[in-house]
Amino acid sequence: MQATIKPSKISGLVKAPASKSMMQRVCAAALLHKGTTVIHNPGYSEDDKASLHIIQQLGAKIISQDAHTIIIESNGVNPTSDTIDCDESGLAARLFTPIAALAGKEITITGRGSLLNRSMGEFAIILPQLGVELQKFNGGLPFKMQGHLQAKDITINGDISSQYLSGLLFAFAFSATKPVTIQVQDLKSKPYIDLTLQVLKHFGKDVAHDNYTIFHVIPSAGTESTIEIAIEGDWSNASYWLVAAATNGDITIEGLDNKSVQADKEILGLLQKAGAQIQQNDKSMQITAAPLREFEFDATDCPDLFPALAILAAKCKGESYIKGIHRLWHKESNRIESITEMLHQLNIHYSIEDDALCVRYQNKFDYATIDSYNDHRIAMAAGIGALLAKGPVTITGAEAVNKSYPDFFKTLISLGANCEINDL
Repeated sequence: MQATIKPSKISGLVKAPASKSMMQRVCAAALLHKGTTVIHNPGYSEDDKASLHIIQQLGAKIISQDAHTIIIESNGVNPTSDTIDCDESGLAARLFTPIAALAGKEITITGRGSLLNRSMGEFAIILPQLGVELQKFNGGLPFKMQGHLQAKDITINGDISSQYLSGLLFAFAFSATKPVTIQVQDLKSKPYIDLTLQVLKHFGKDVAHDNYTIFHVIPSAGTESTIEIAIEGDWSNASYWLVAAATNGDITIEGLDNKSVQADKEILGLLQKAGAQIQQNDKSMQITAAPLREFEFDATDCPDLFPALAILAAKCKGESYIKGIHRLWHKESNRIESITEMLHQLNIHYSIEDDALCVRYQNKFDYATIDSYNDHRIAMAAGIGALLAKGPVTITGAEAVNKSYPDFFKTLISLGANCEINDL
């Protein structure tokens, strides 16, 4: 799919899409919970669908579903298939692999597209210590595993991705028969672990931690048989509308929780410091374009903000610095390569200094053709950057937005953007 966007001012109302980070974690909890889970405001991105498919492969049943509610029944992990397909979701692969290992059966973990190139190397260190043998493992998917995962004290590395820890926390919290600890070295993306702990707590599983270095899992009795939970609005995907409005529009966003533990909520404080005009109440926030000043921001714990922040930085007077480049290598694309290529095509001046991306103010961006690198966040960043260009910007591989936000371009058009979509 190809999207061509001409310079446009945008305005209107947006409802934030459901958080896929929360939705996928709730799917994991719904599988492990022995009873009924009612999910309100569910997500239906490709990653969300992948998680729904996985929990069915692992024994959960979807009793009913529509745009507003999904009802799931489960009796724990009882695989109906010897293959778990994670599609292109890195979170699903790292979250559900330890959970699937609770079955004690030979299971193949596979995926497709860019996921096959993403590292899963930590599993070779973690799983054998817990009684799970890996077969045909070359550092990524696909691979086979066999053995029954045993919850016991373990030390893991958290500097590559916090998703390995999230998978273990779900598996341990629902299976441990005695207190166990997970010691974590150099944990990154702590807010995502907060989200994991929040979902676990909602399902009656309390996990304590010592400053994110040691996590204490204590067996707890089952909760009520029916659990209801609503999926929050997604700060990650809303960040594109926040940036679009701050640089070139007037947008009201509904459905975001100002008290959320989501990592990407940090963009709100950043925009305020940069000079964006923001008015908030309990139900919505309005963001209006205003002159913006340069900023420094450490995105180590919220690396998914990088593409949107690169566009934001180009509209802030002076030079802005975004730290945390080392977190960009293991995403849907090599994101430092795909982000800098996007900036290059738009003729936005940038440099890389140690672990930071430095972006210089640019009054107008050049018209260009931008490759999404099959990365949903690059496609969306290019979409909002195109609004600020001198002429048309064409995004190839624009269908990548389906991974997290299928309605992105539809919403962009509803806000008044001059956007043409072509299915190739």
